[in-house]
Amino acid sequence: MFDLITGTMERPLRERAPGSKATAIVVHVVVLTLVVAIPLLRATNTLPGMQTMMAFAAEPPAPPPPPPPPPAPRPAAVQPPVITQPAPDPGQLTVPLETPTEIKAEATTGTASIRVEGGVPGGIVGGIISSAPPPPPPPPAPVVPVRVGGQINTPALVNRVEPAYSKMAADARLQGMVILEAIVGIDGCVESVKVLRSRHPLLDTPAIDALKQWRYTPLILNGIPTRFVLTVTFNFSAR
Repeated sequence: MFDLITGTMERPLRERAPGSKATAIVVHVVVLTLVVAIPLLRATNTLPGMQTMMAFAAEPPAPPPPPPPPPAPRPAAVQPPVITQPAPDPGQLTVPLETPTEIKAEATTGTASIRVEGGVPGGIVGGIISSAPPPPPPPPAPVVPVRVGGQINTPALVNRVEPAYSKMAADARLQGMVILEAIVGIDGCVESVKVLRSRHPLLDTPAIDALKQWRYTPLILNGIPTRFVLTVTFNFSAR
C-alpha cells in the first residue's frame, strides 16, 4: 500500500495490457444498455391505449316561423242614404194618410173588457164587451193507485177463483196463511201480485195463480176510473 501512495509501485496491468481499457468500455456499454434499455422497452409495452373520441353532430335548429300576415283592412262603413223631404208649403193643408183609432183596455178580475169608441150599430153607448173565462179542466187521474178501505169502498168482486191445494202439498201436510197484495187496473183486472207473507212455494204459487184470475168492477173516483190496491189472505189447511 505504501508503494501505491508514493507512486513507486509498478502497474503491470496498465502498462503490460493496453486492450483492457477497450474491454472495460465495452463491458460498461453493455451493462448500461441492459440496465436502461430493457426497462424502457417494458414500460413502452405497458403504456395505456388512447381512448377513442366520440363526436356527436346535432341537427341545426329549425328556422323561425314566418311572421303572420297583416290583418285585412276593415270595410268602410256604408252611410245610409239621406232622404230629404220637401218642406211643406205653409199655404196648403196636409191630411194624414190614416186616422188612428183610440182603443182603451181595462183589466178586471176574472174577465177582460175592451172599450172601443164608436162601437157597432145598435150597441150601448159606452158599453163594455166582456168574455167569461173557460171552465177549469177536470182533475187528472191519479197516477199512483189508491188503497181501498176507510172512505174508499172495495169494488164488487165479479169473478173469484180458489187456489188449488196440490197433492204434493197435501202429502207434505203443508198448511198456513199466505198474504198477497194485488194492484187492480182501471178495467178491474189484476195487474200484479206481491207476496207479503210466504208460507211455502207449494202454497204461494197456487195462491198467486188464483188471485191473478180475480175480476172487480172498476173503481170510479170523481168520475174517473182509478187503479187500486187491496190485500188478500188465503188460509191453507190439510184435510
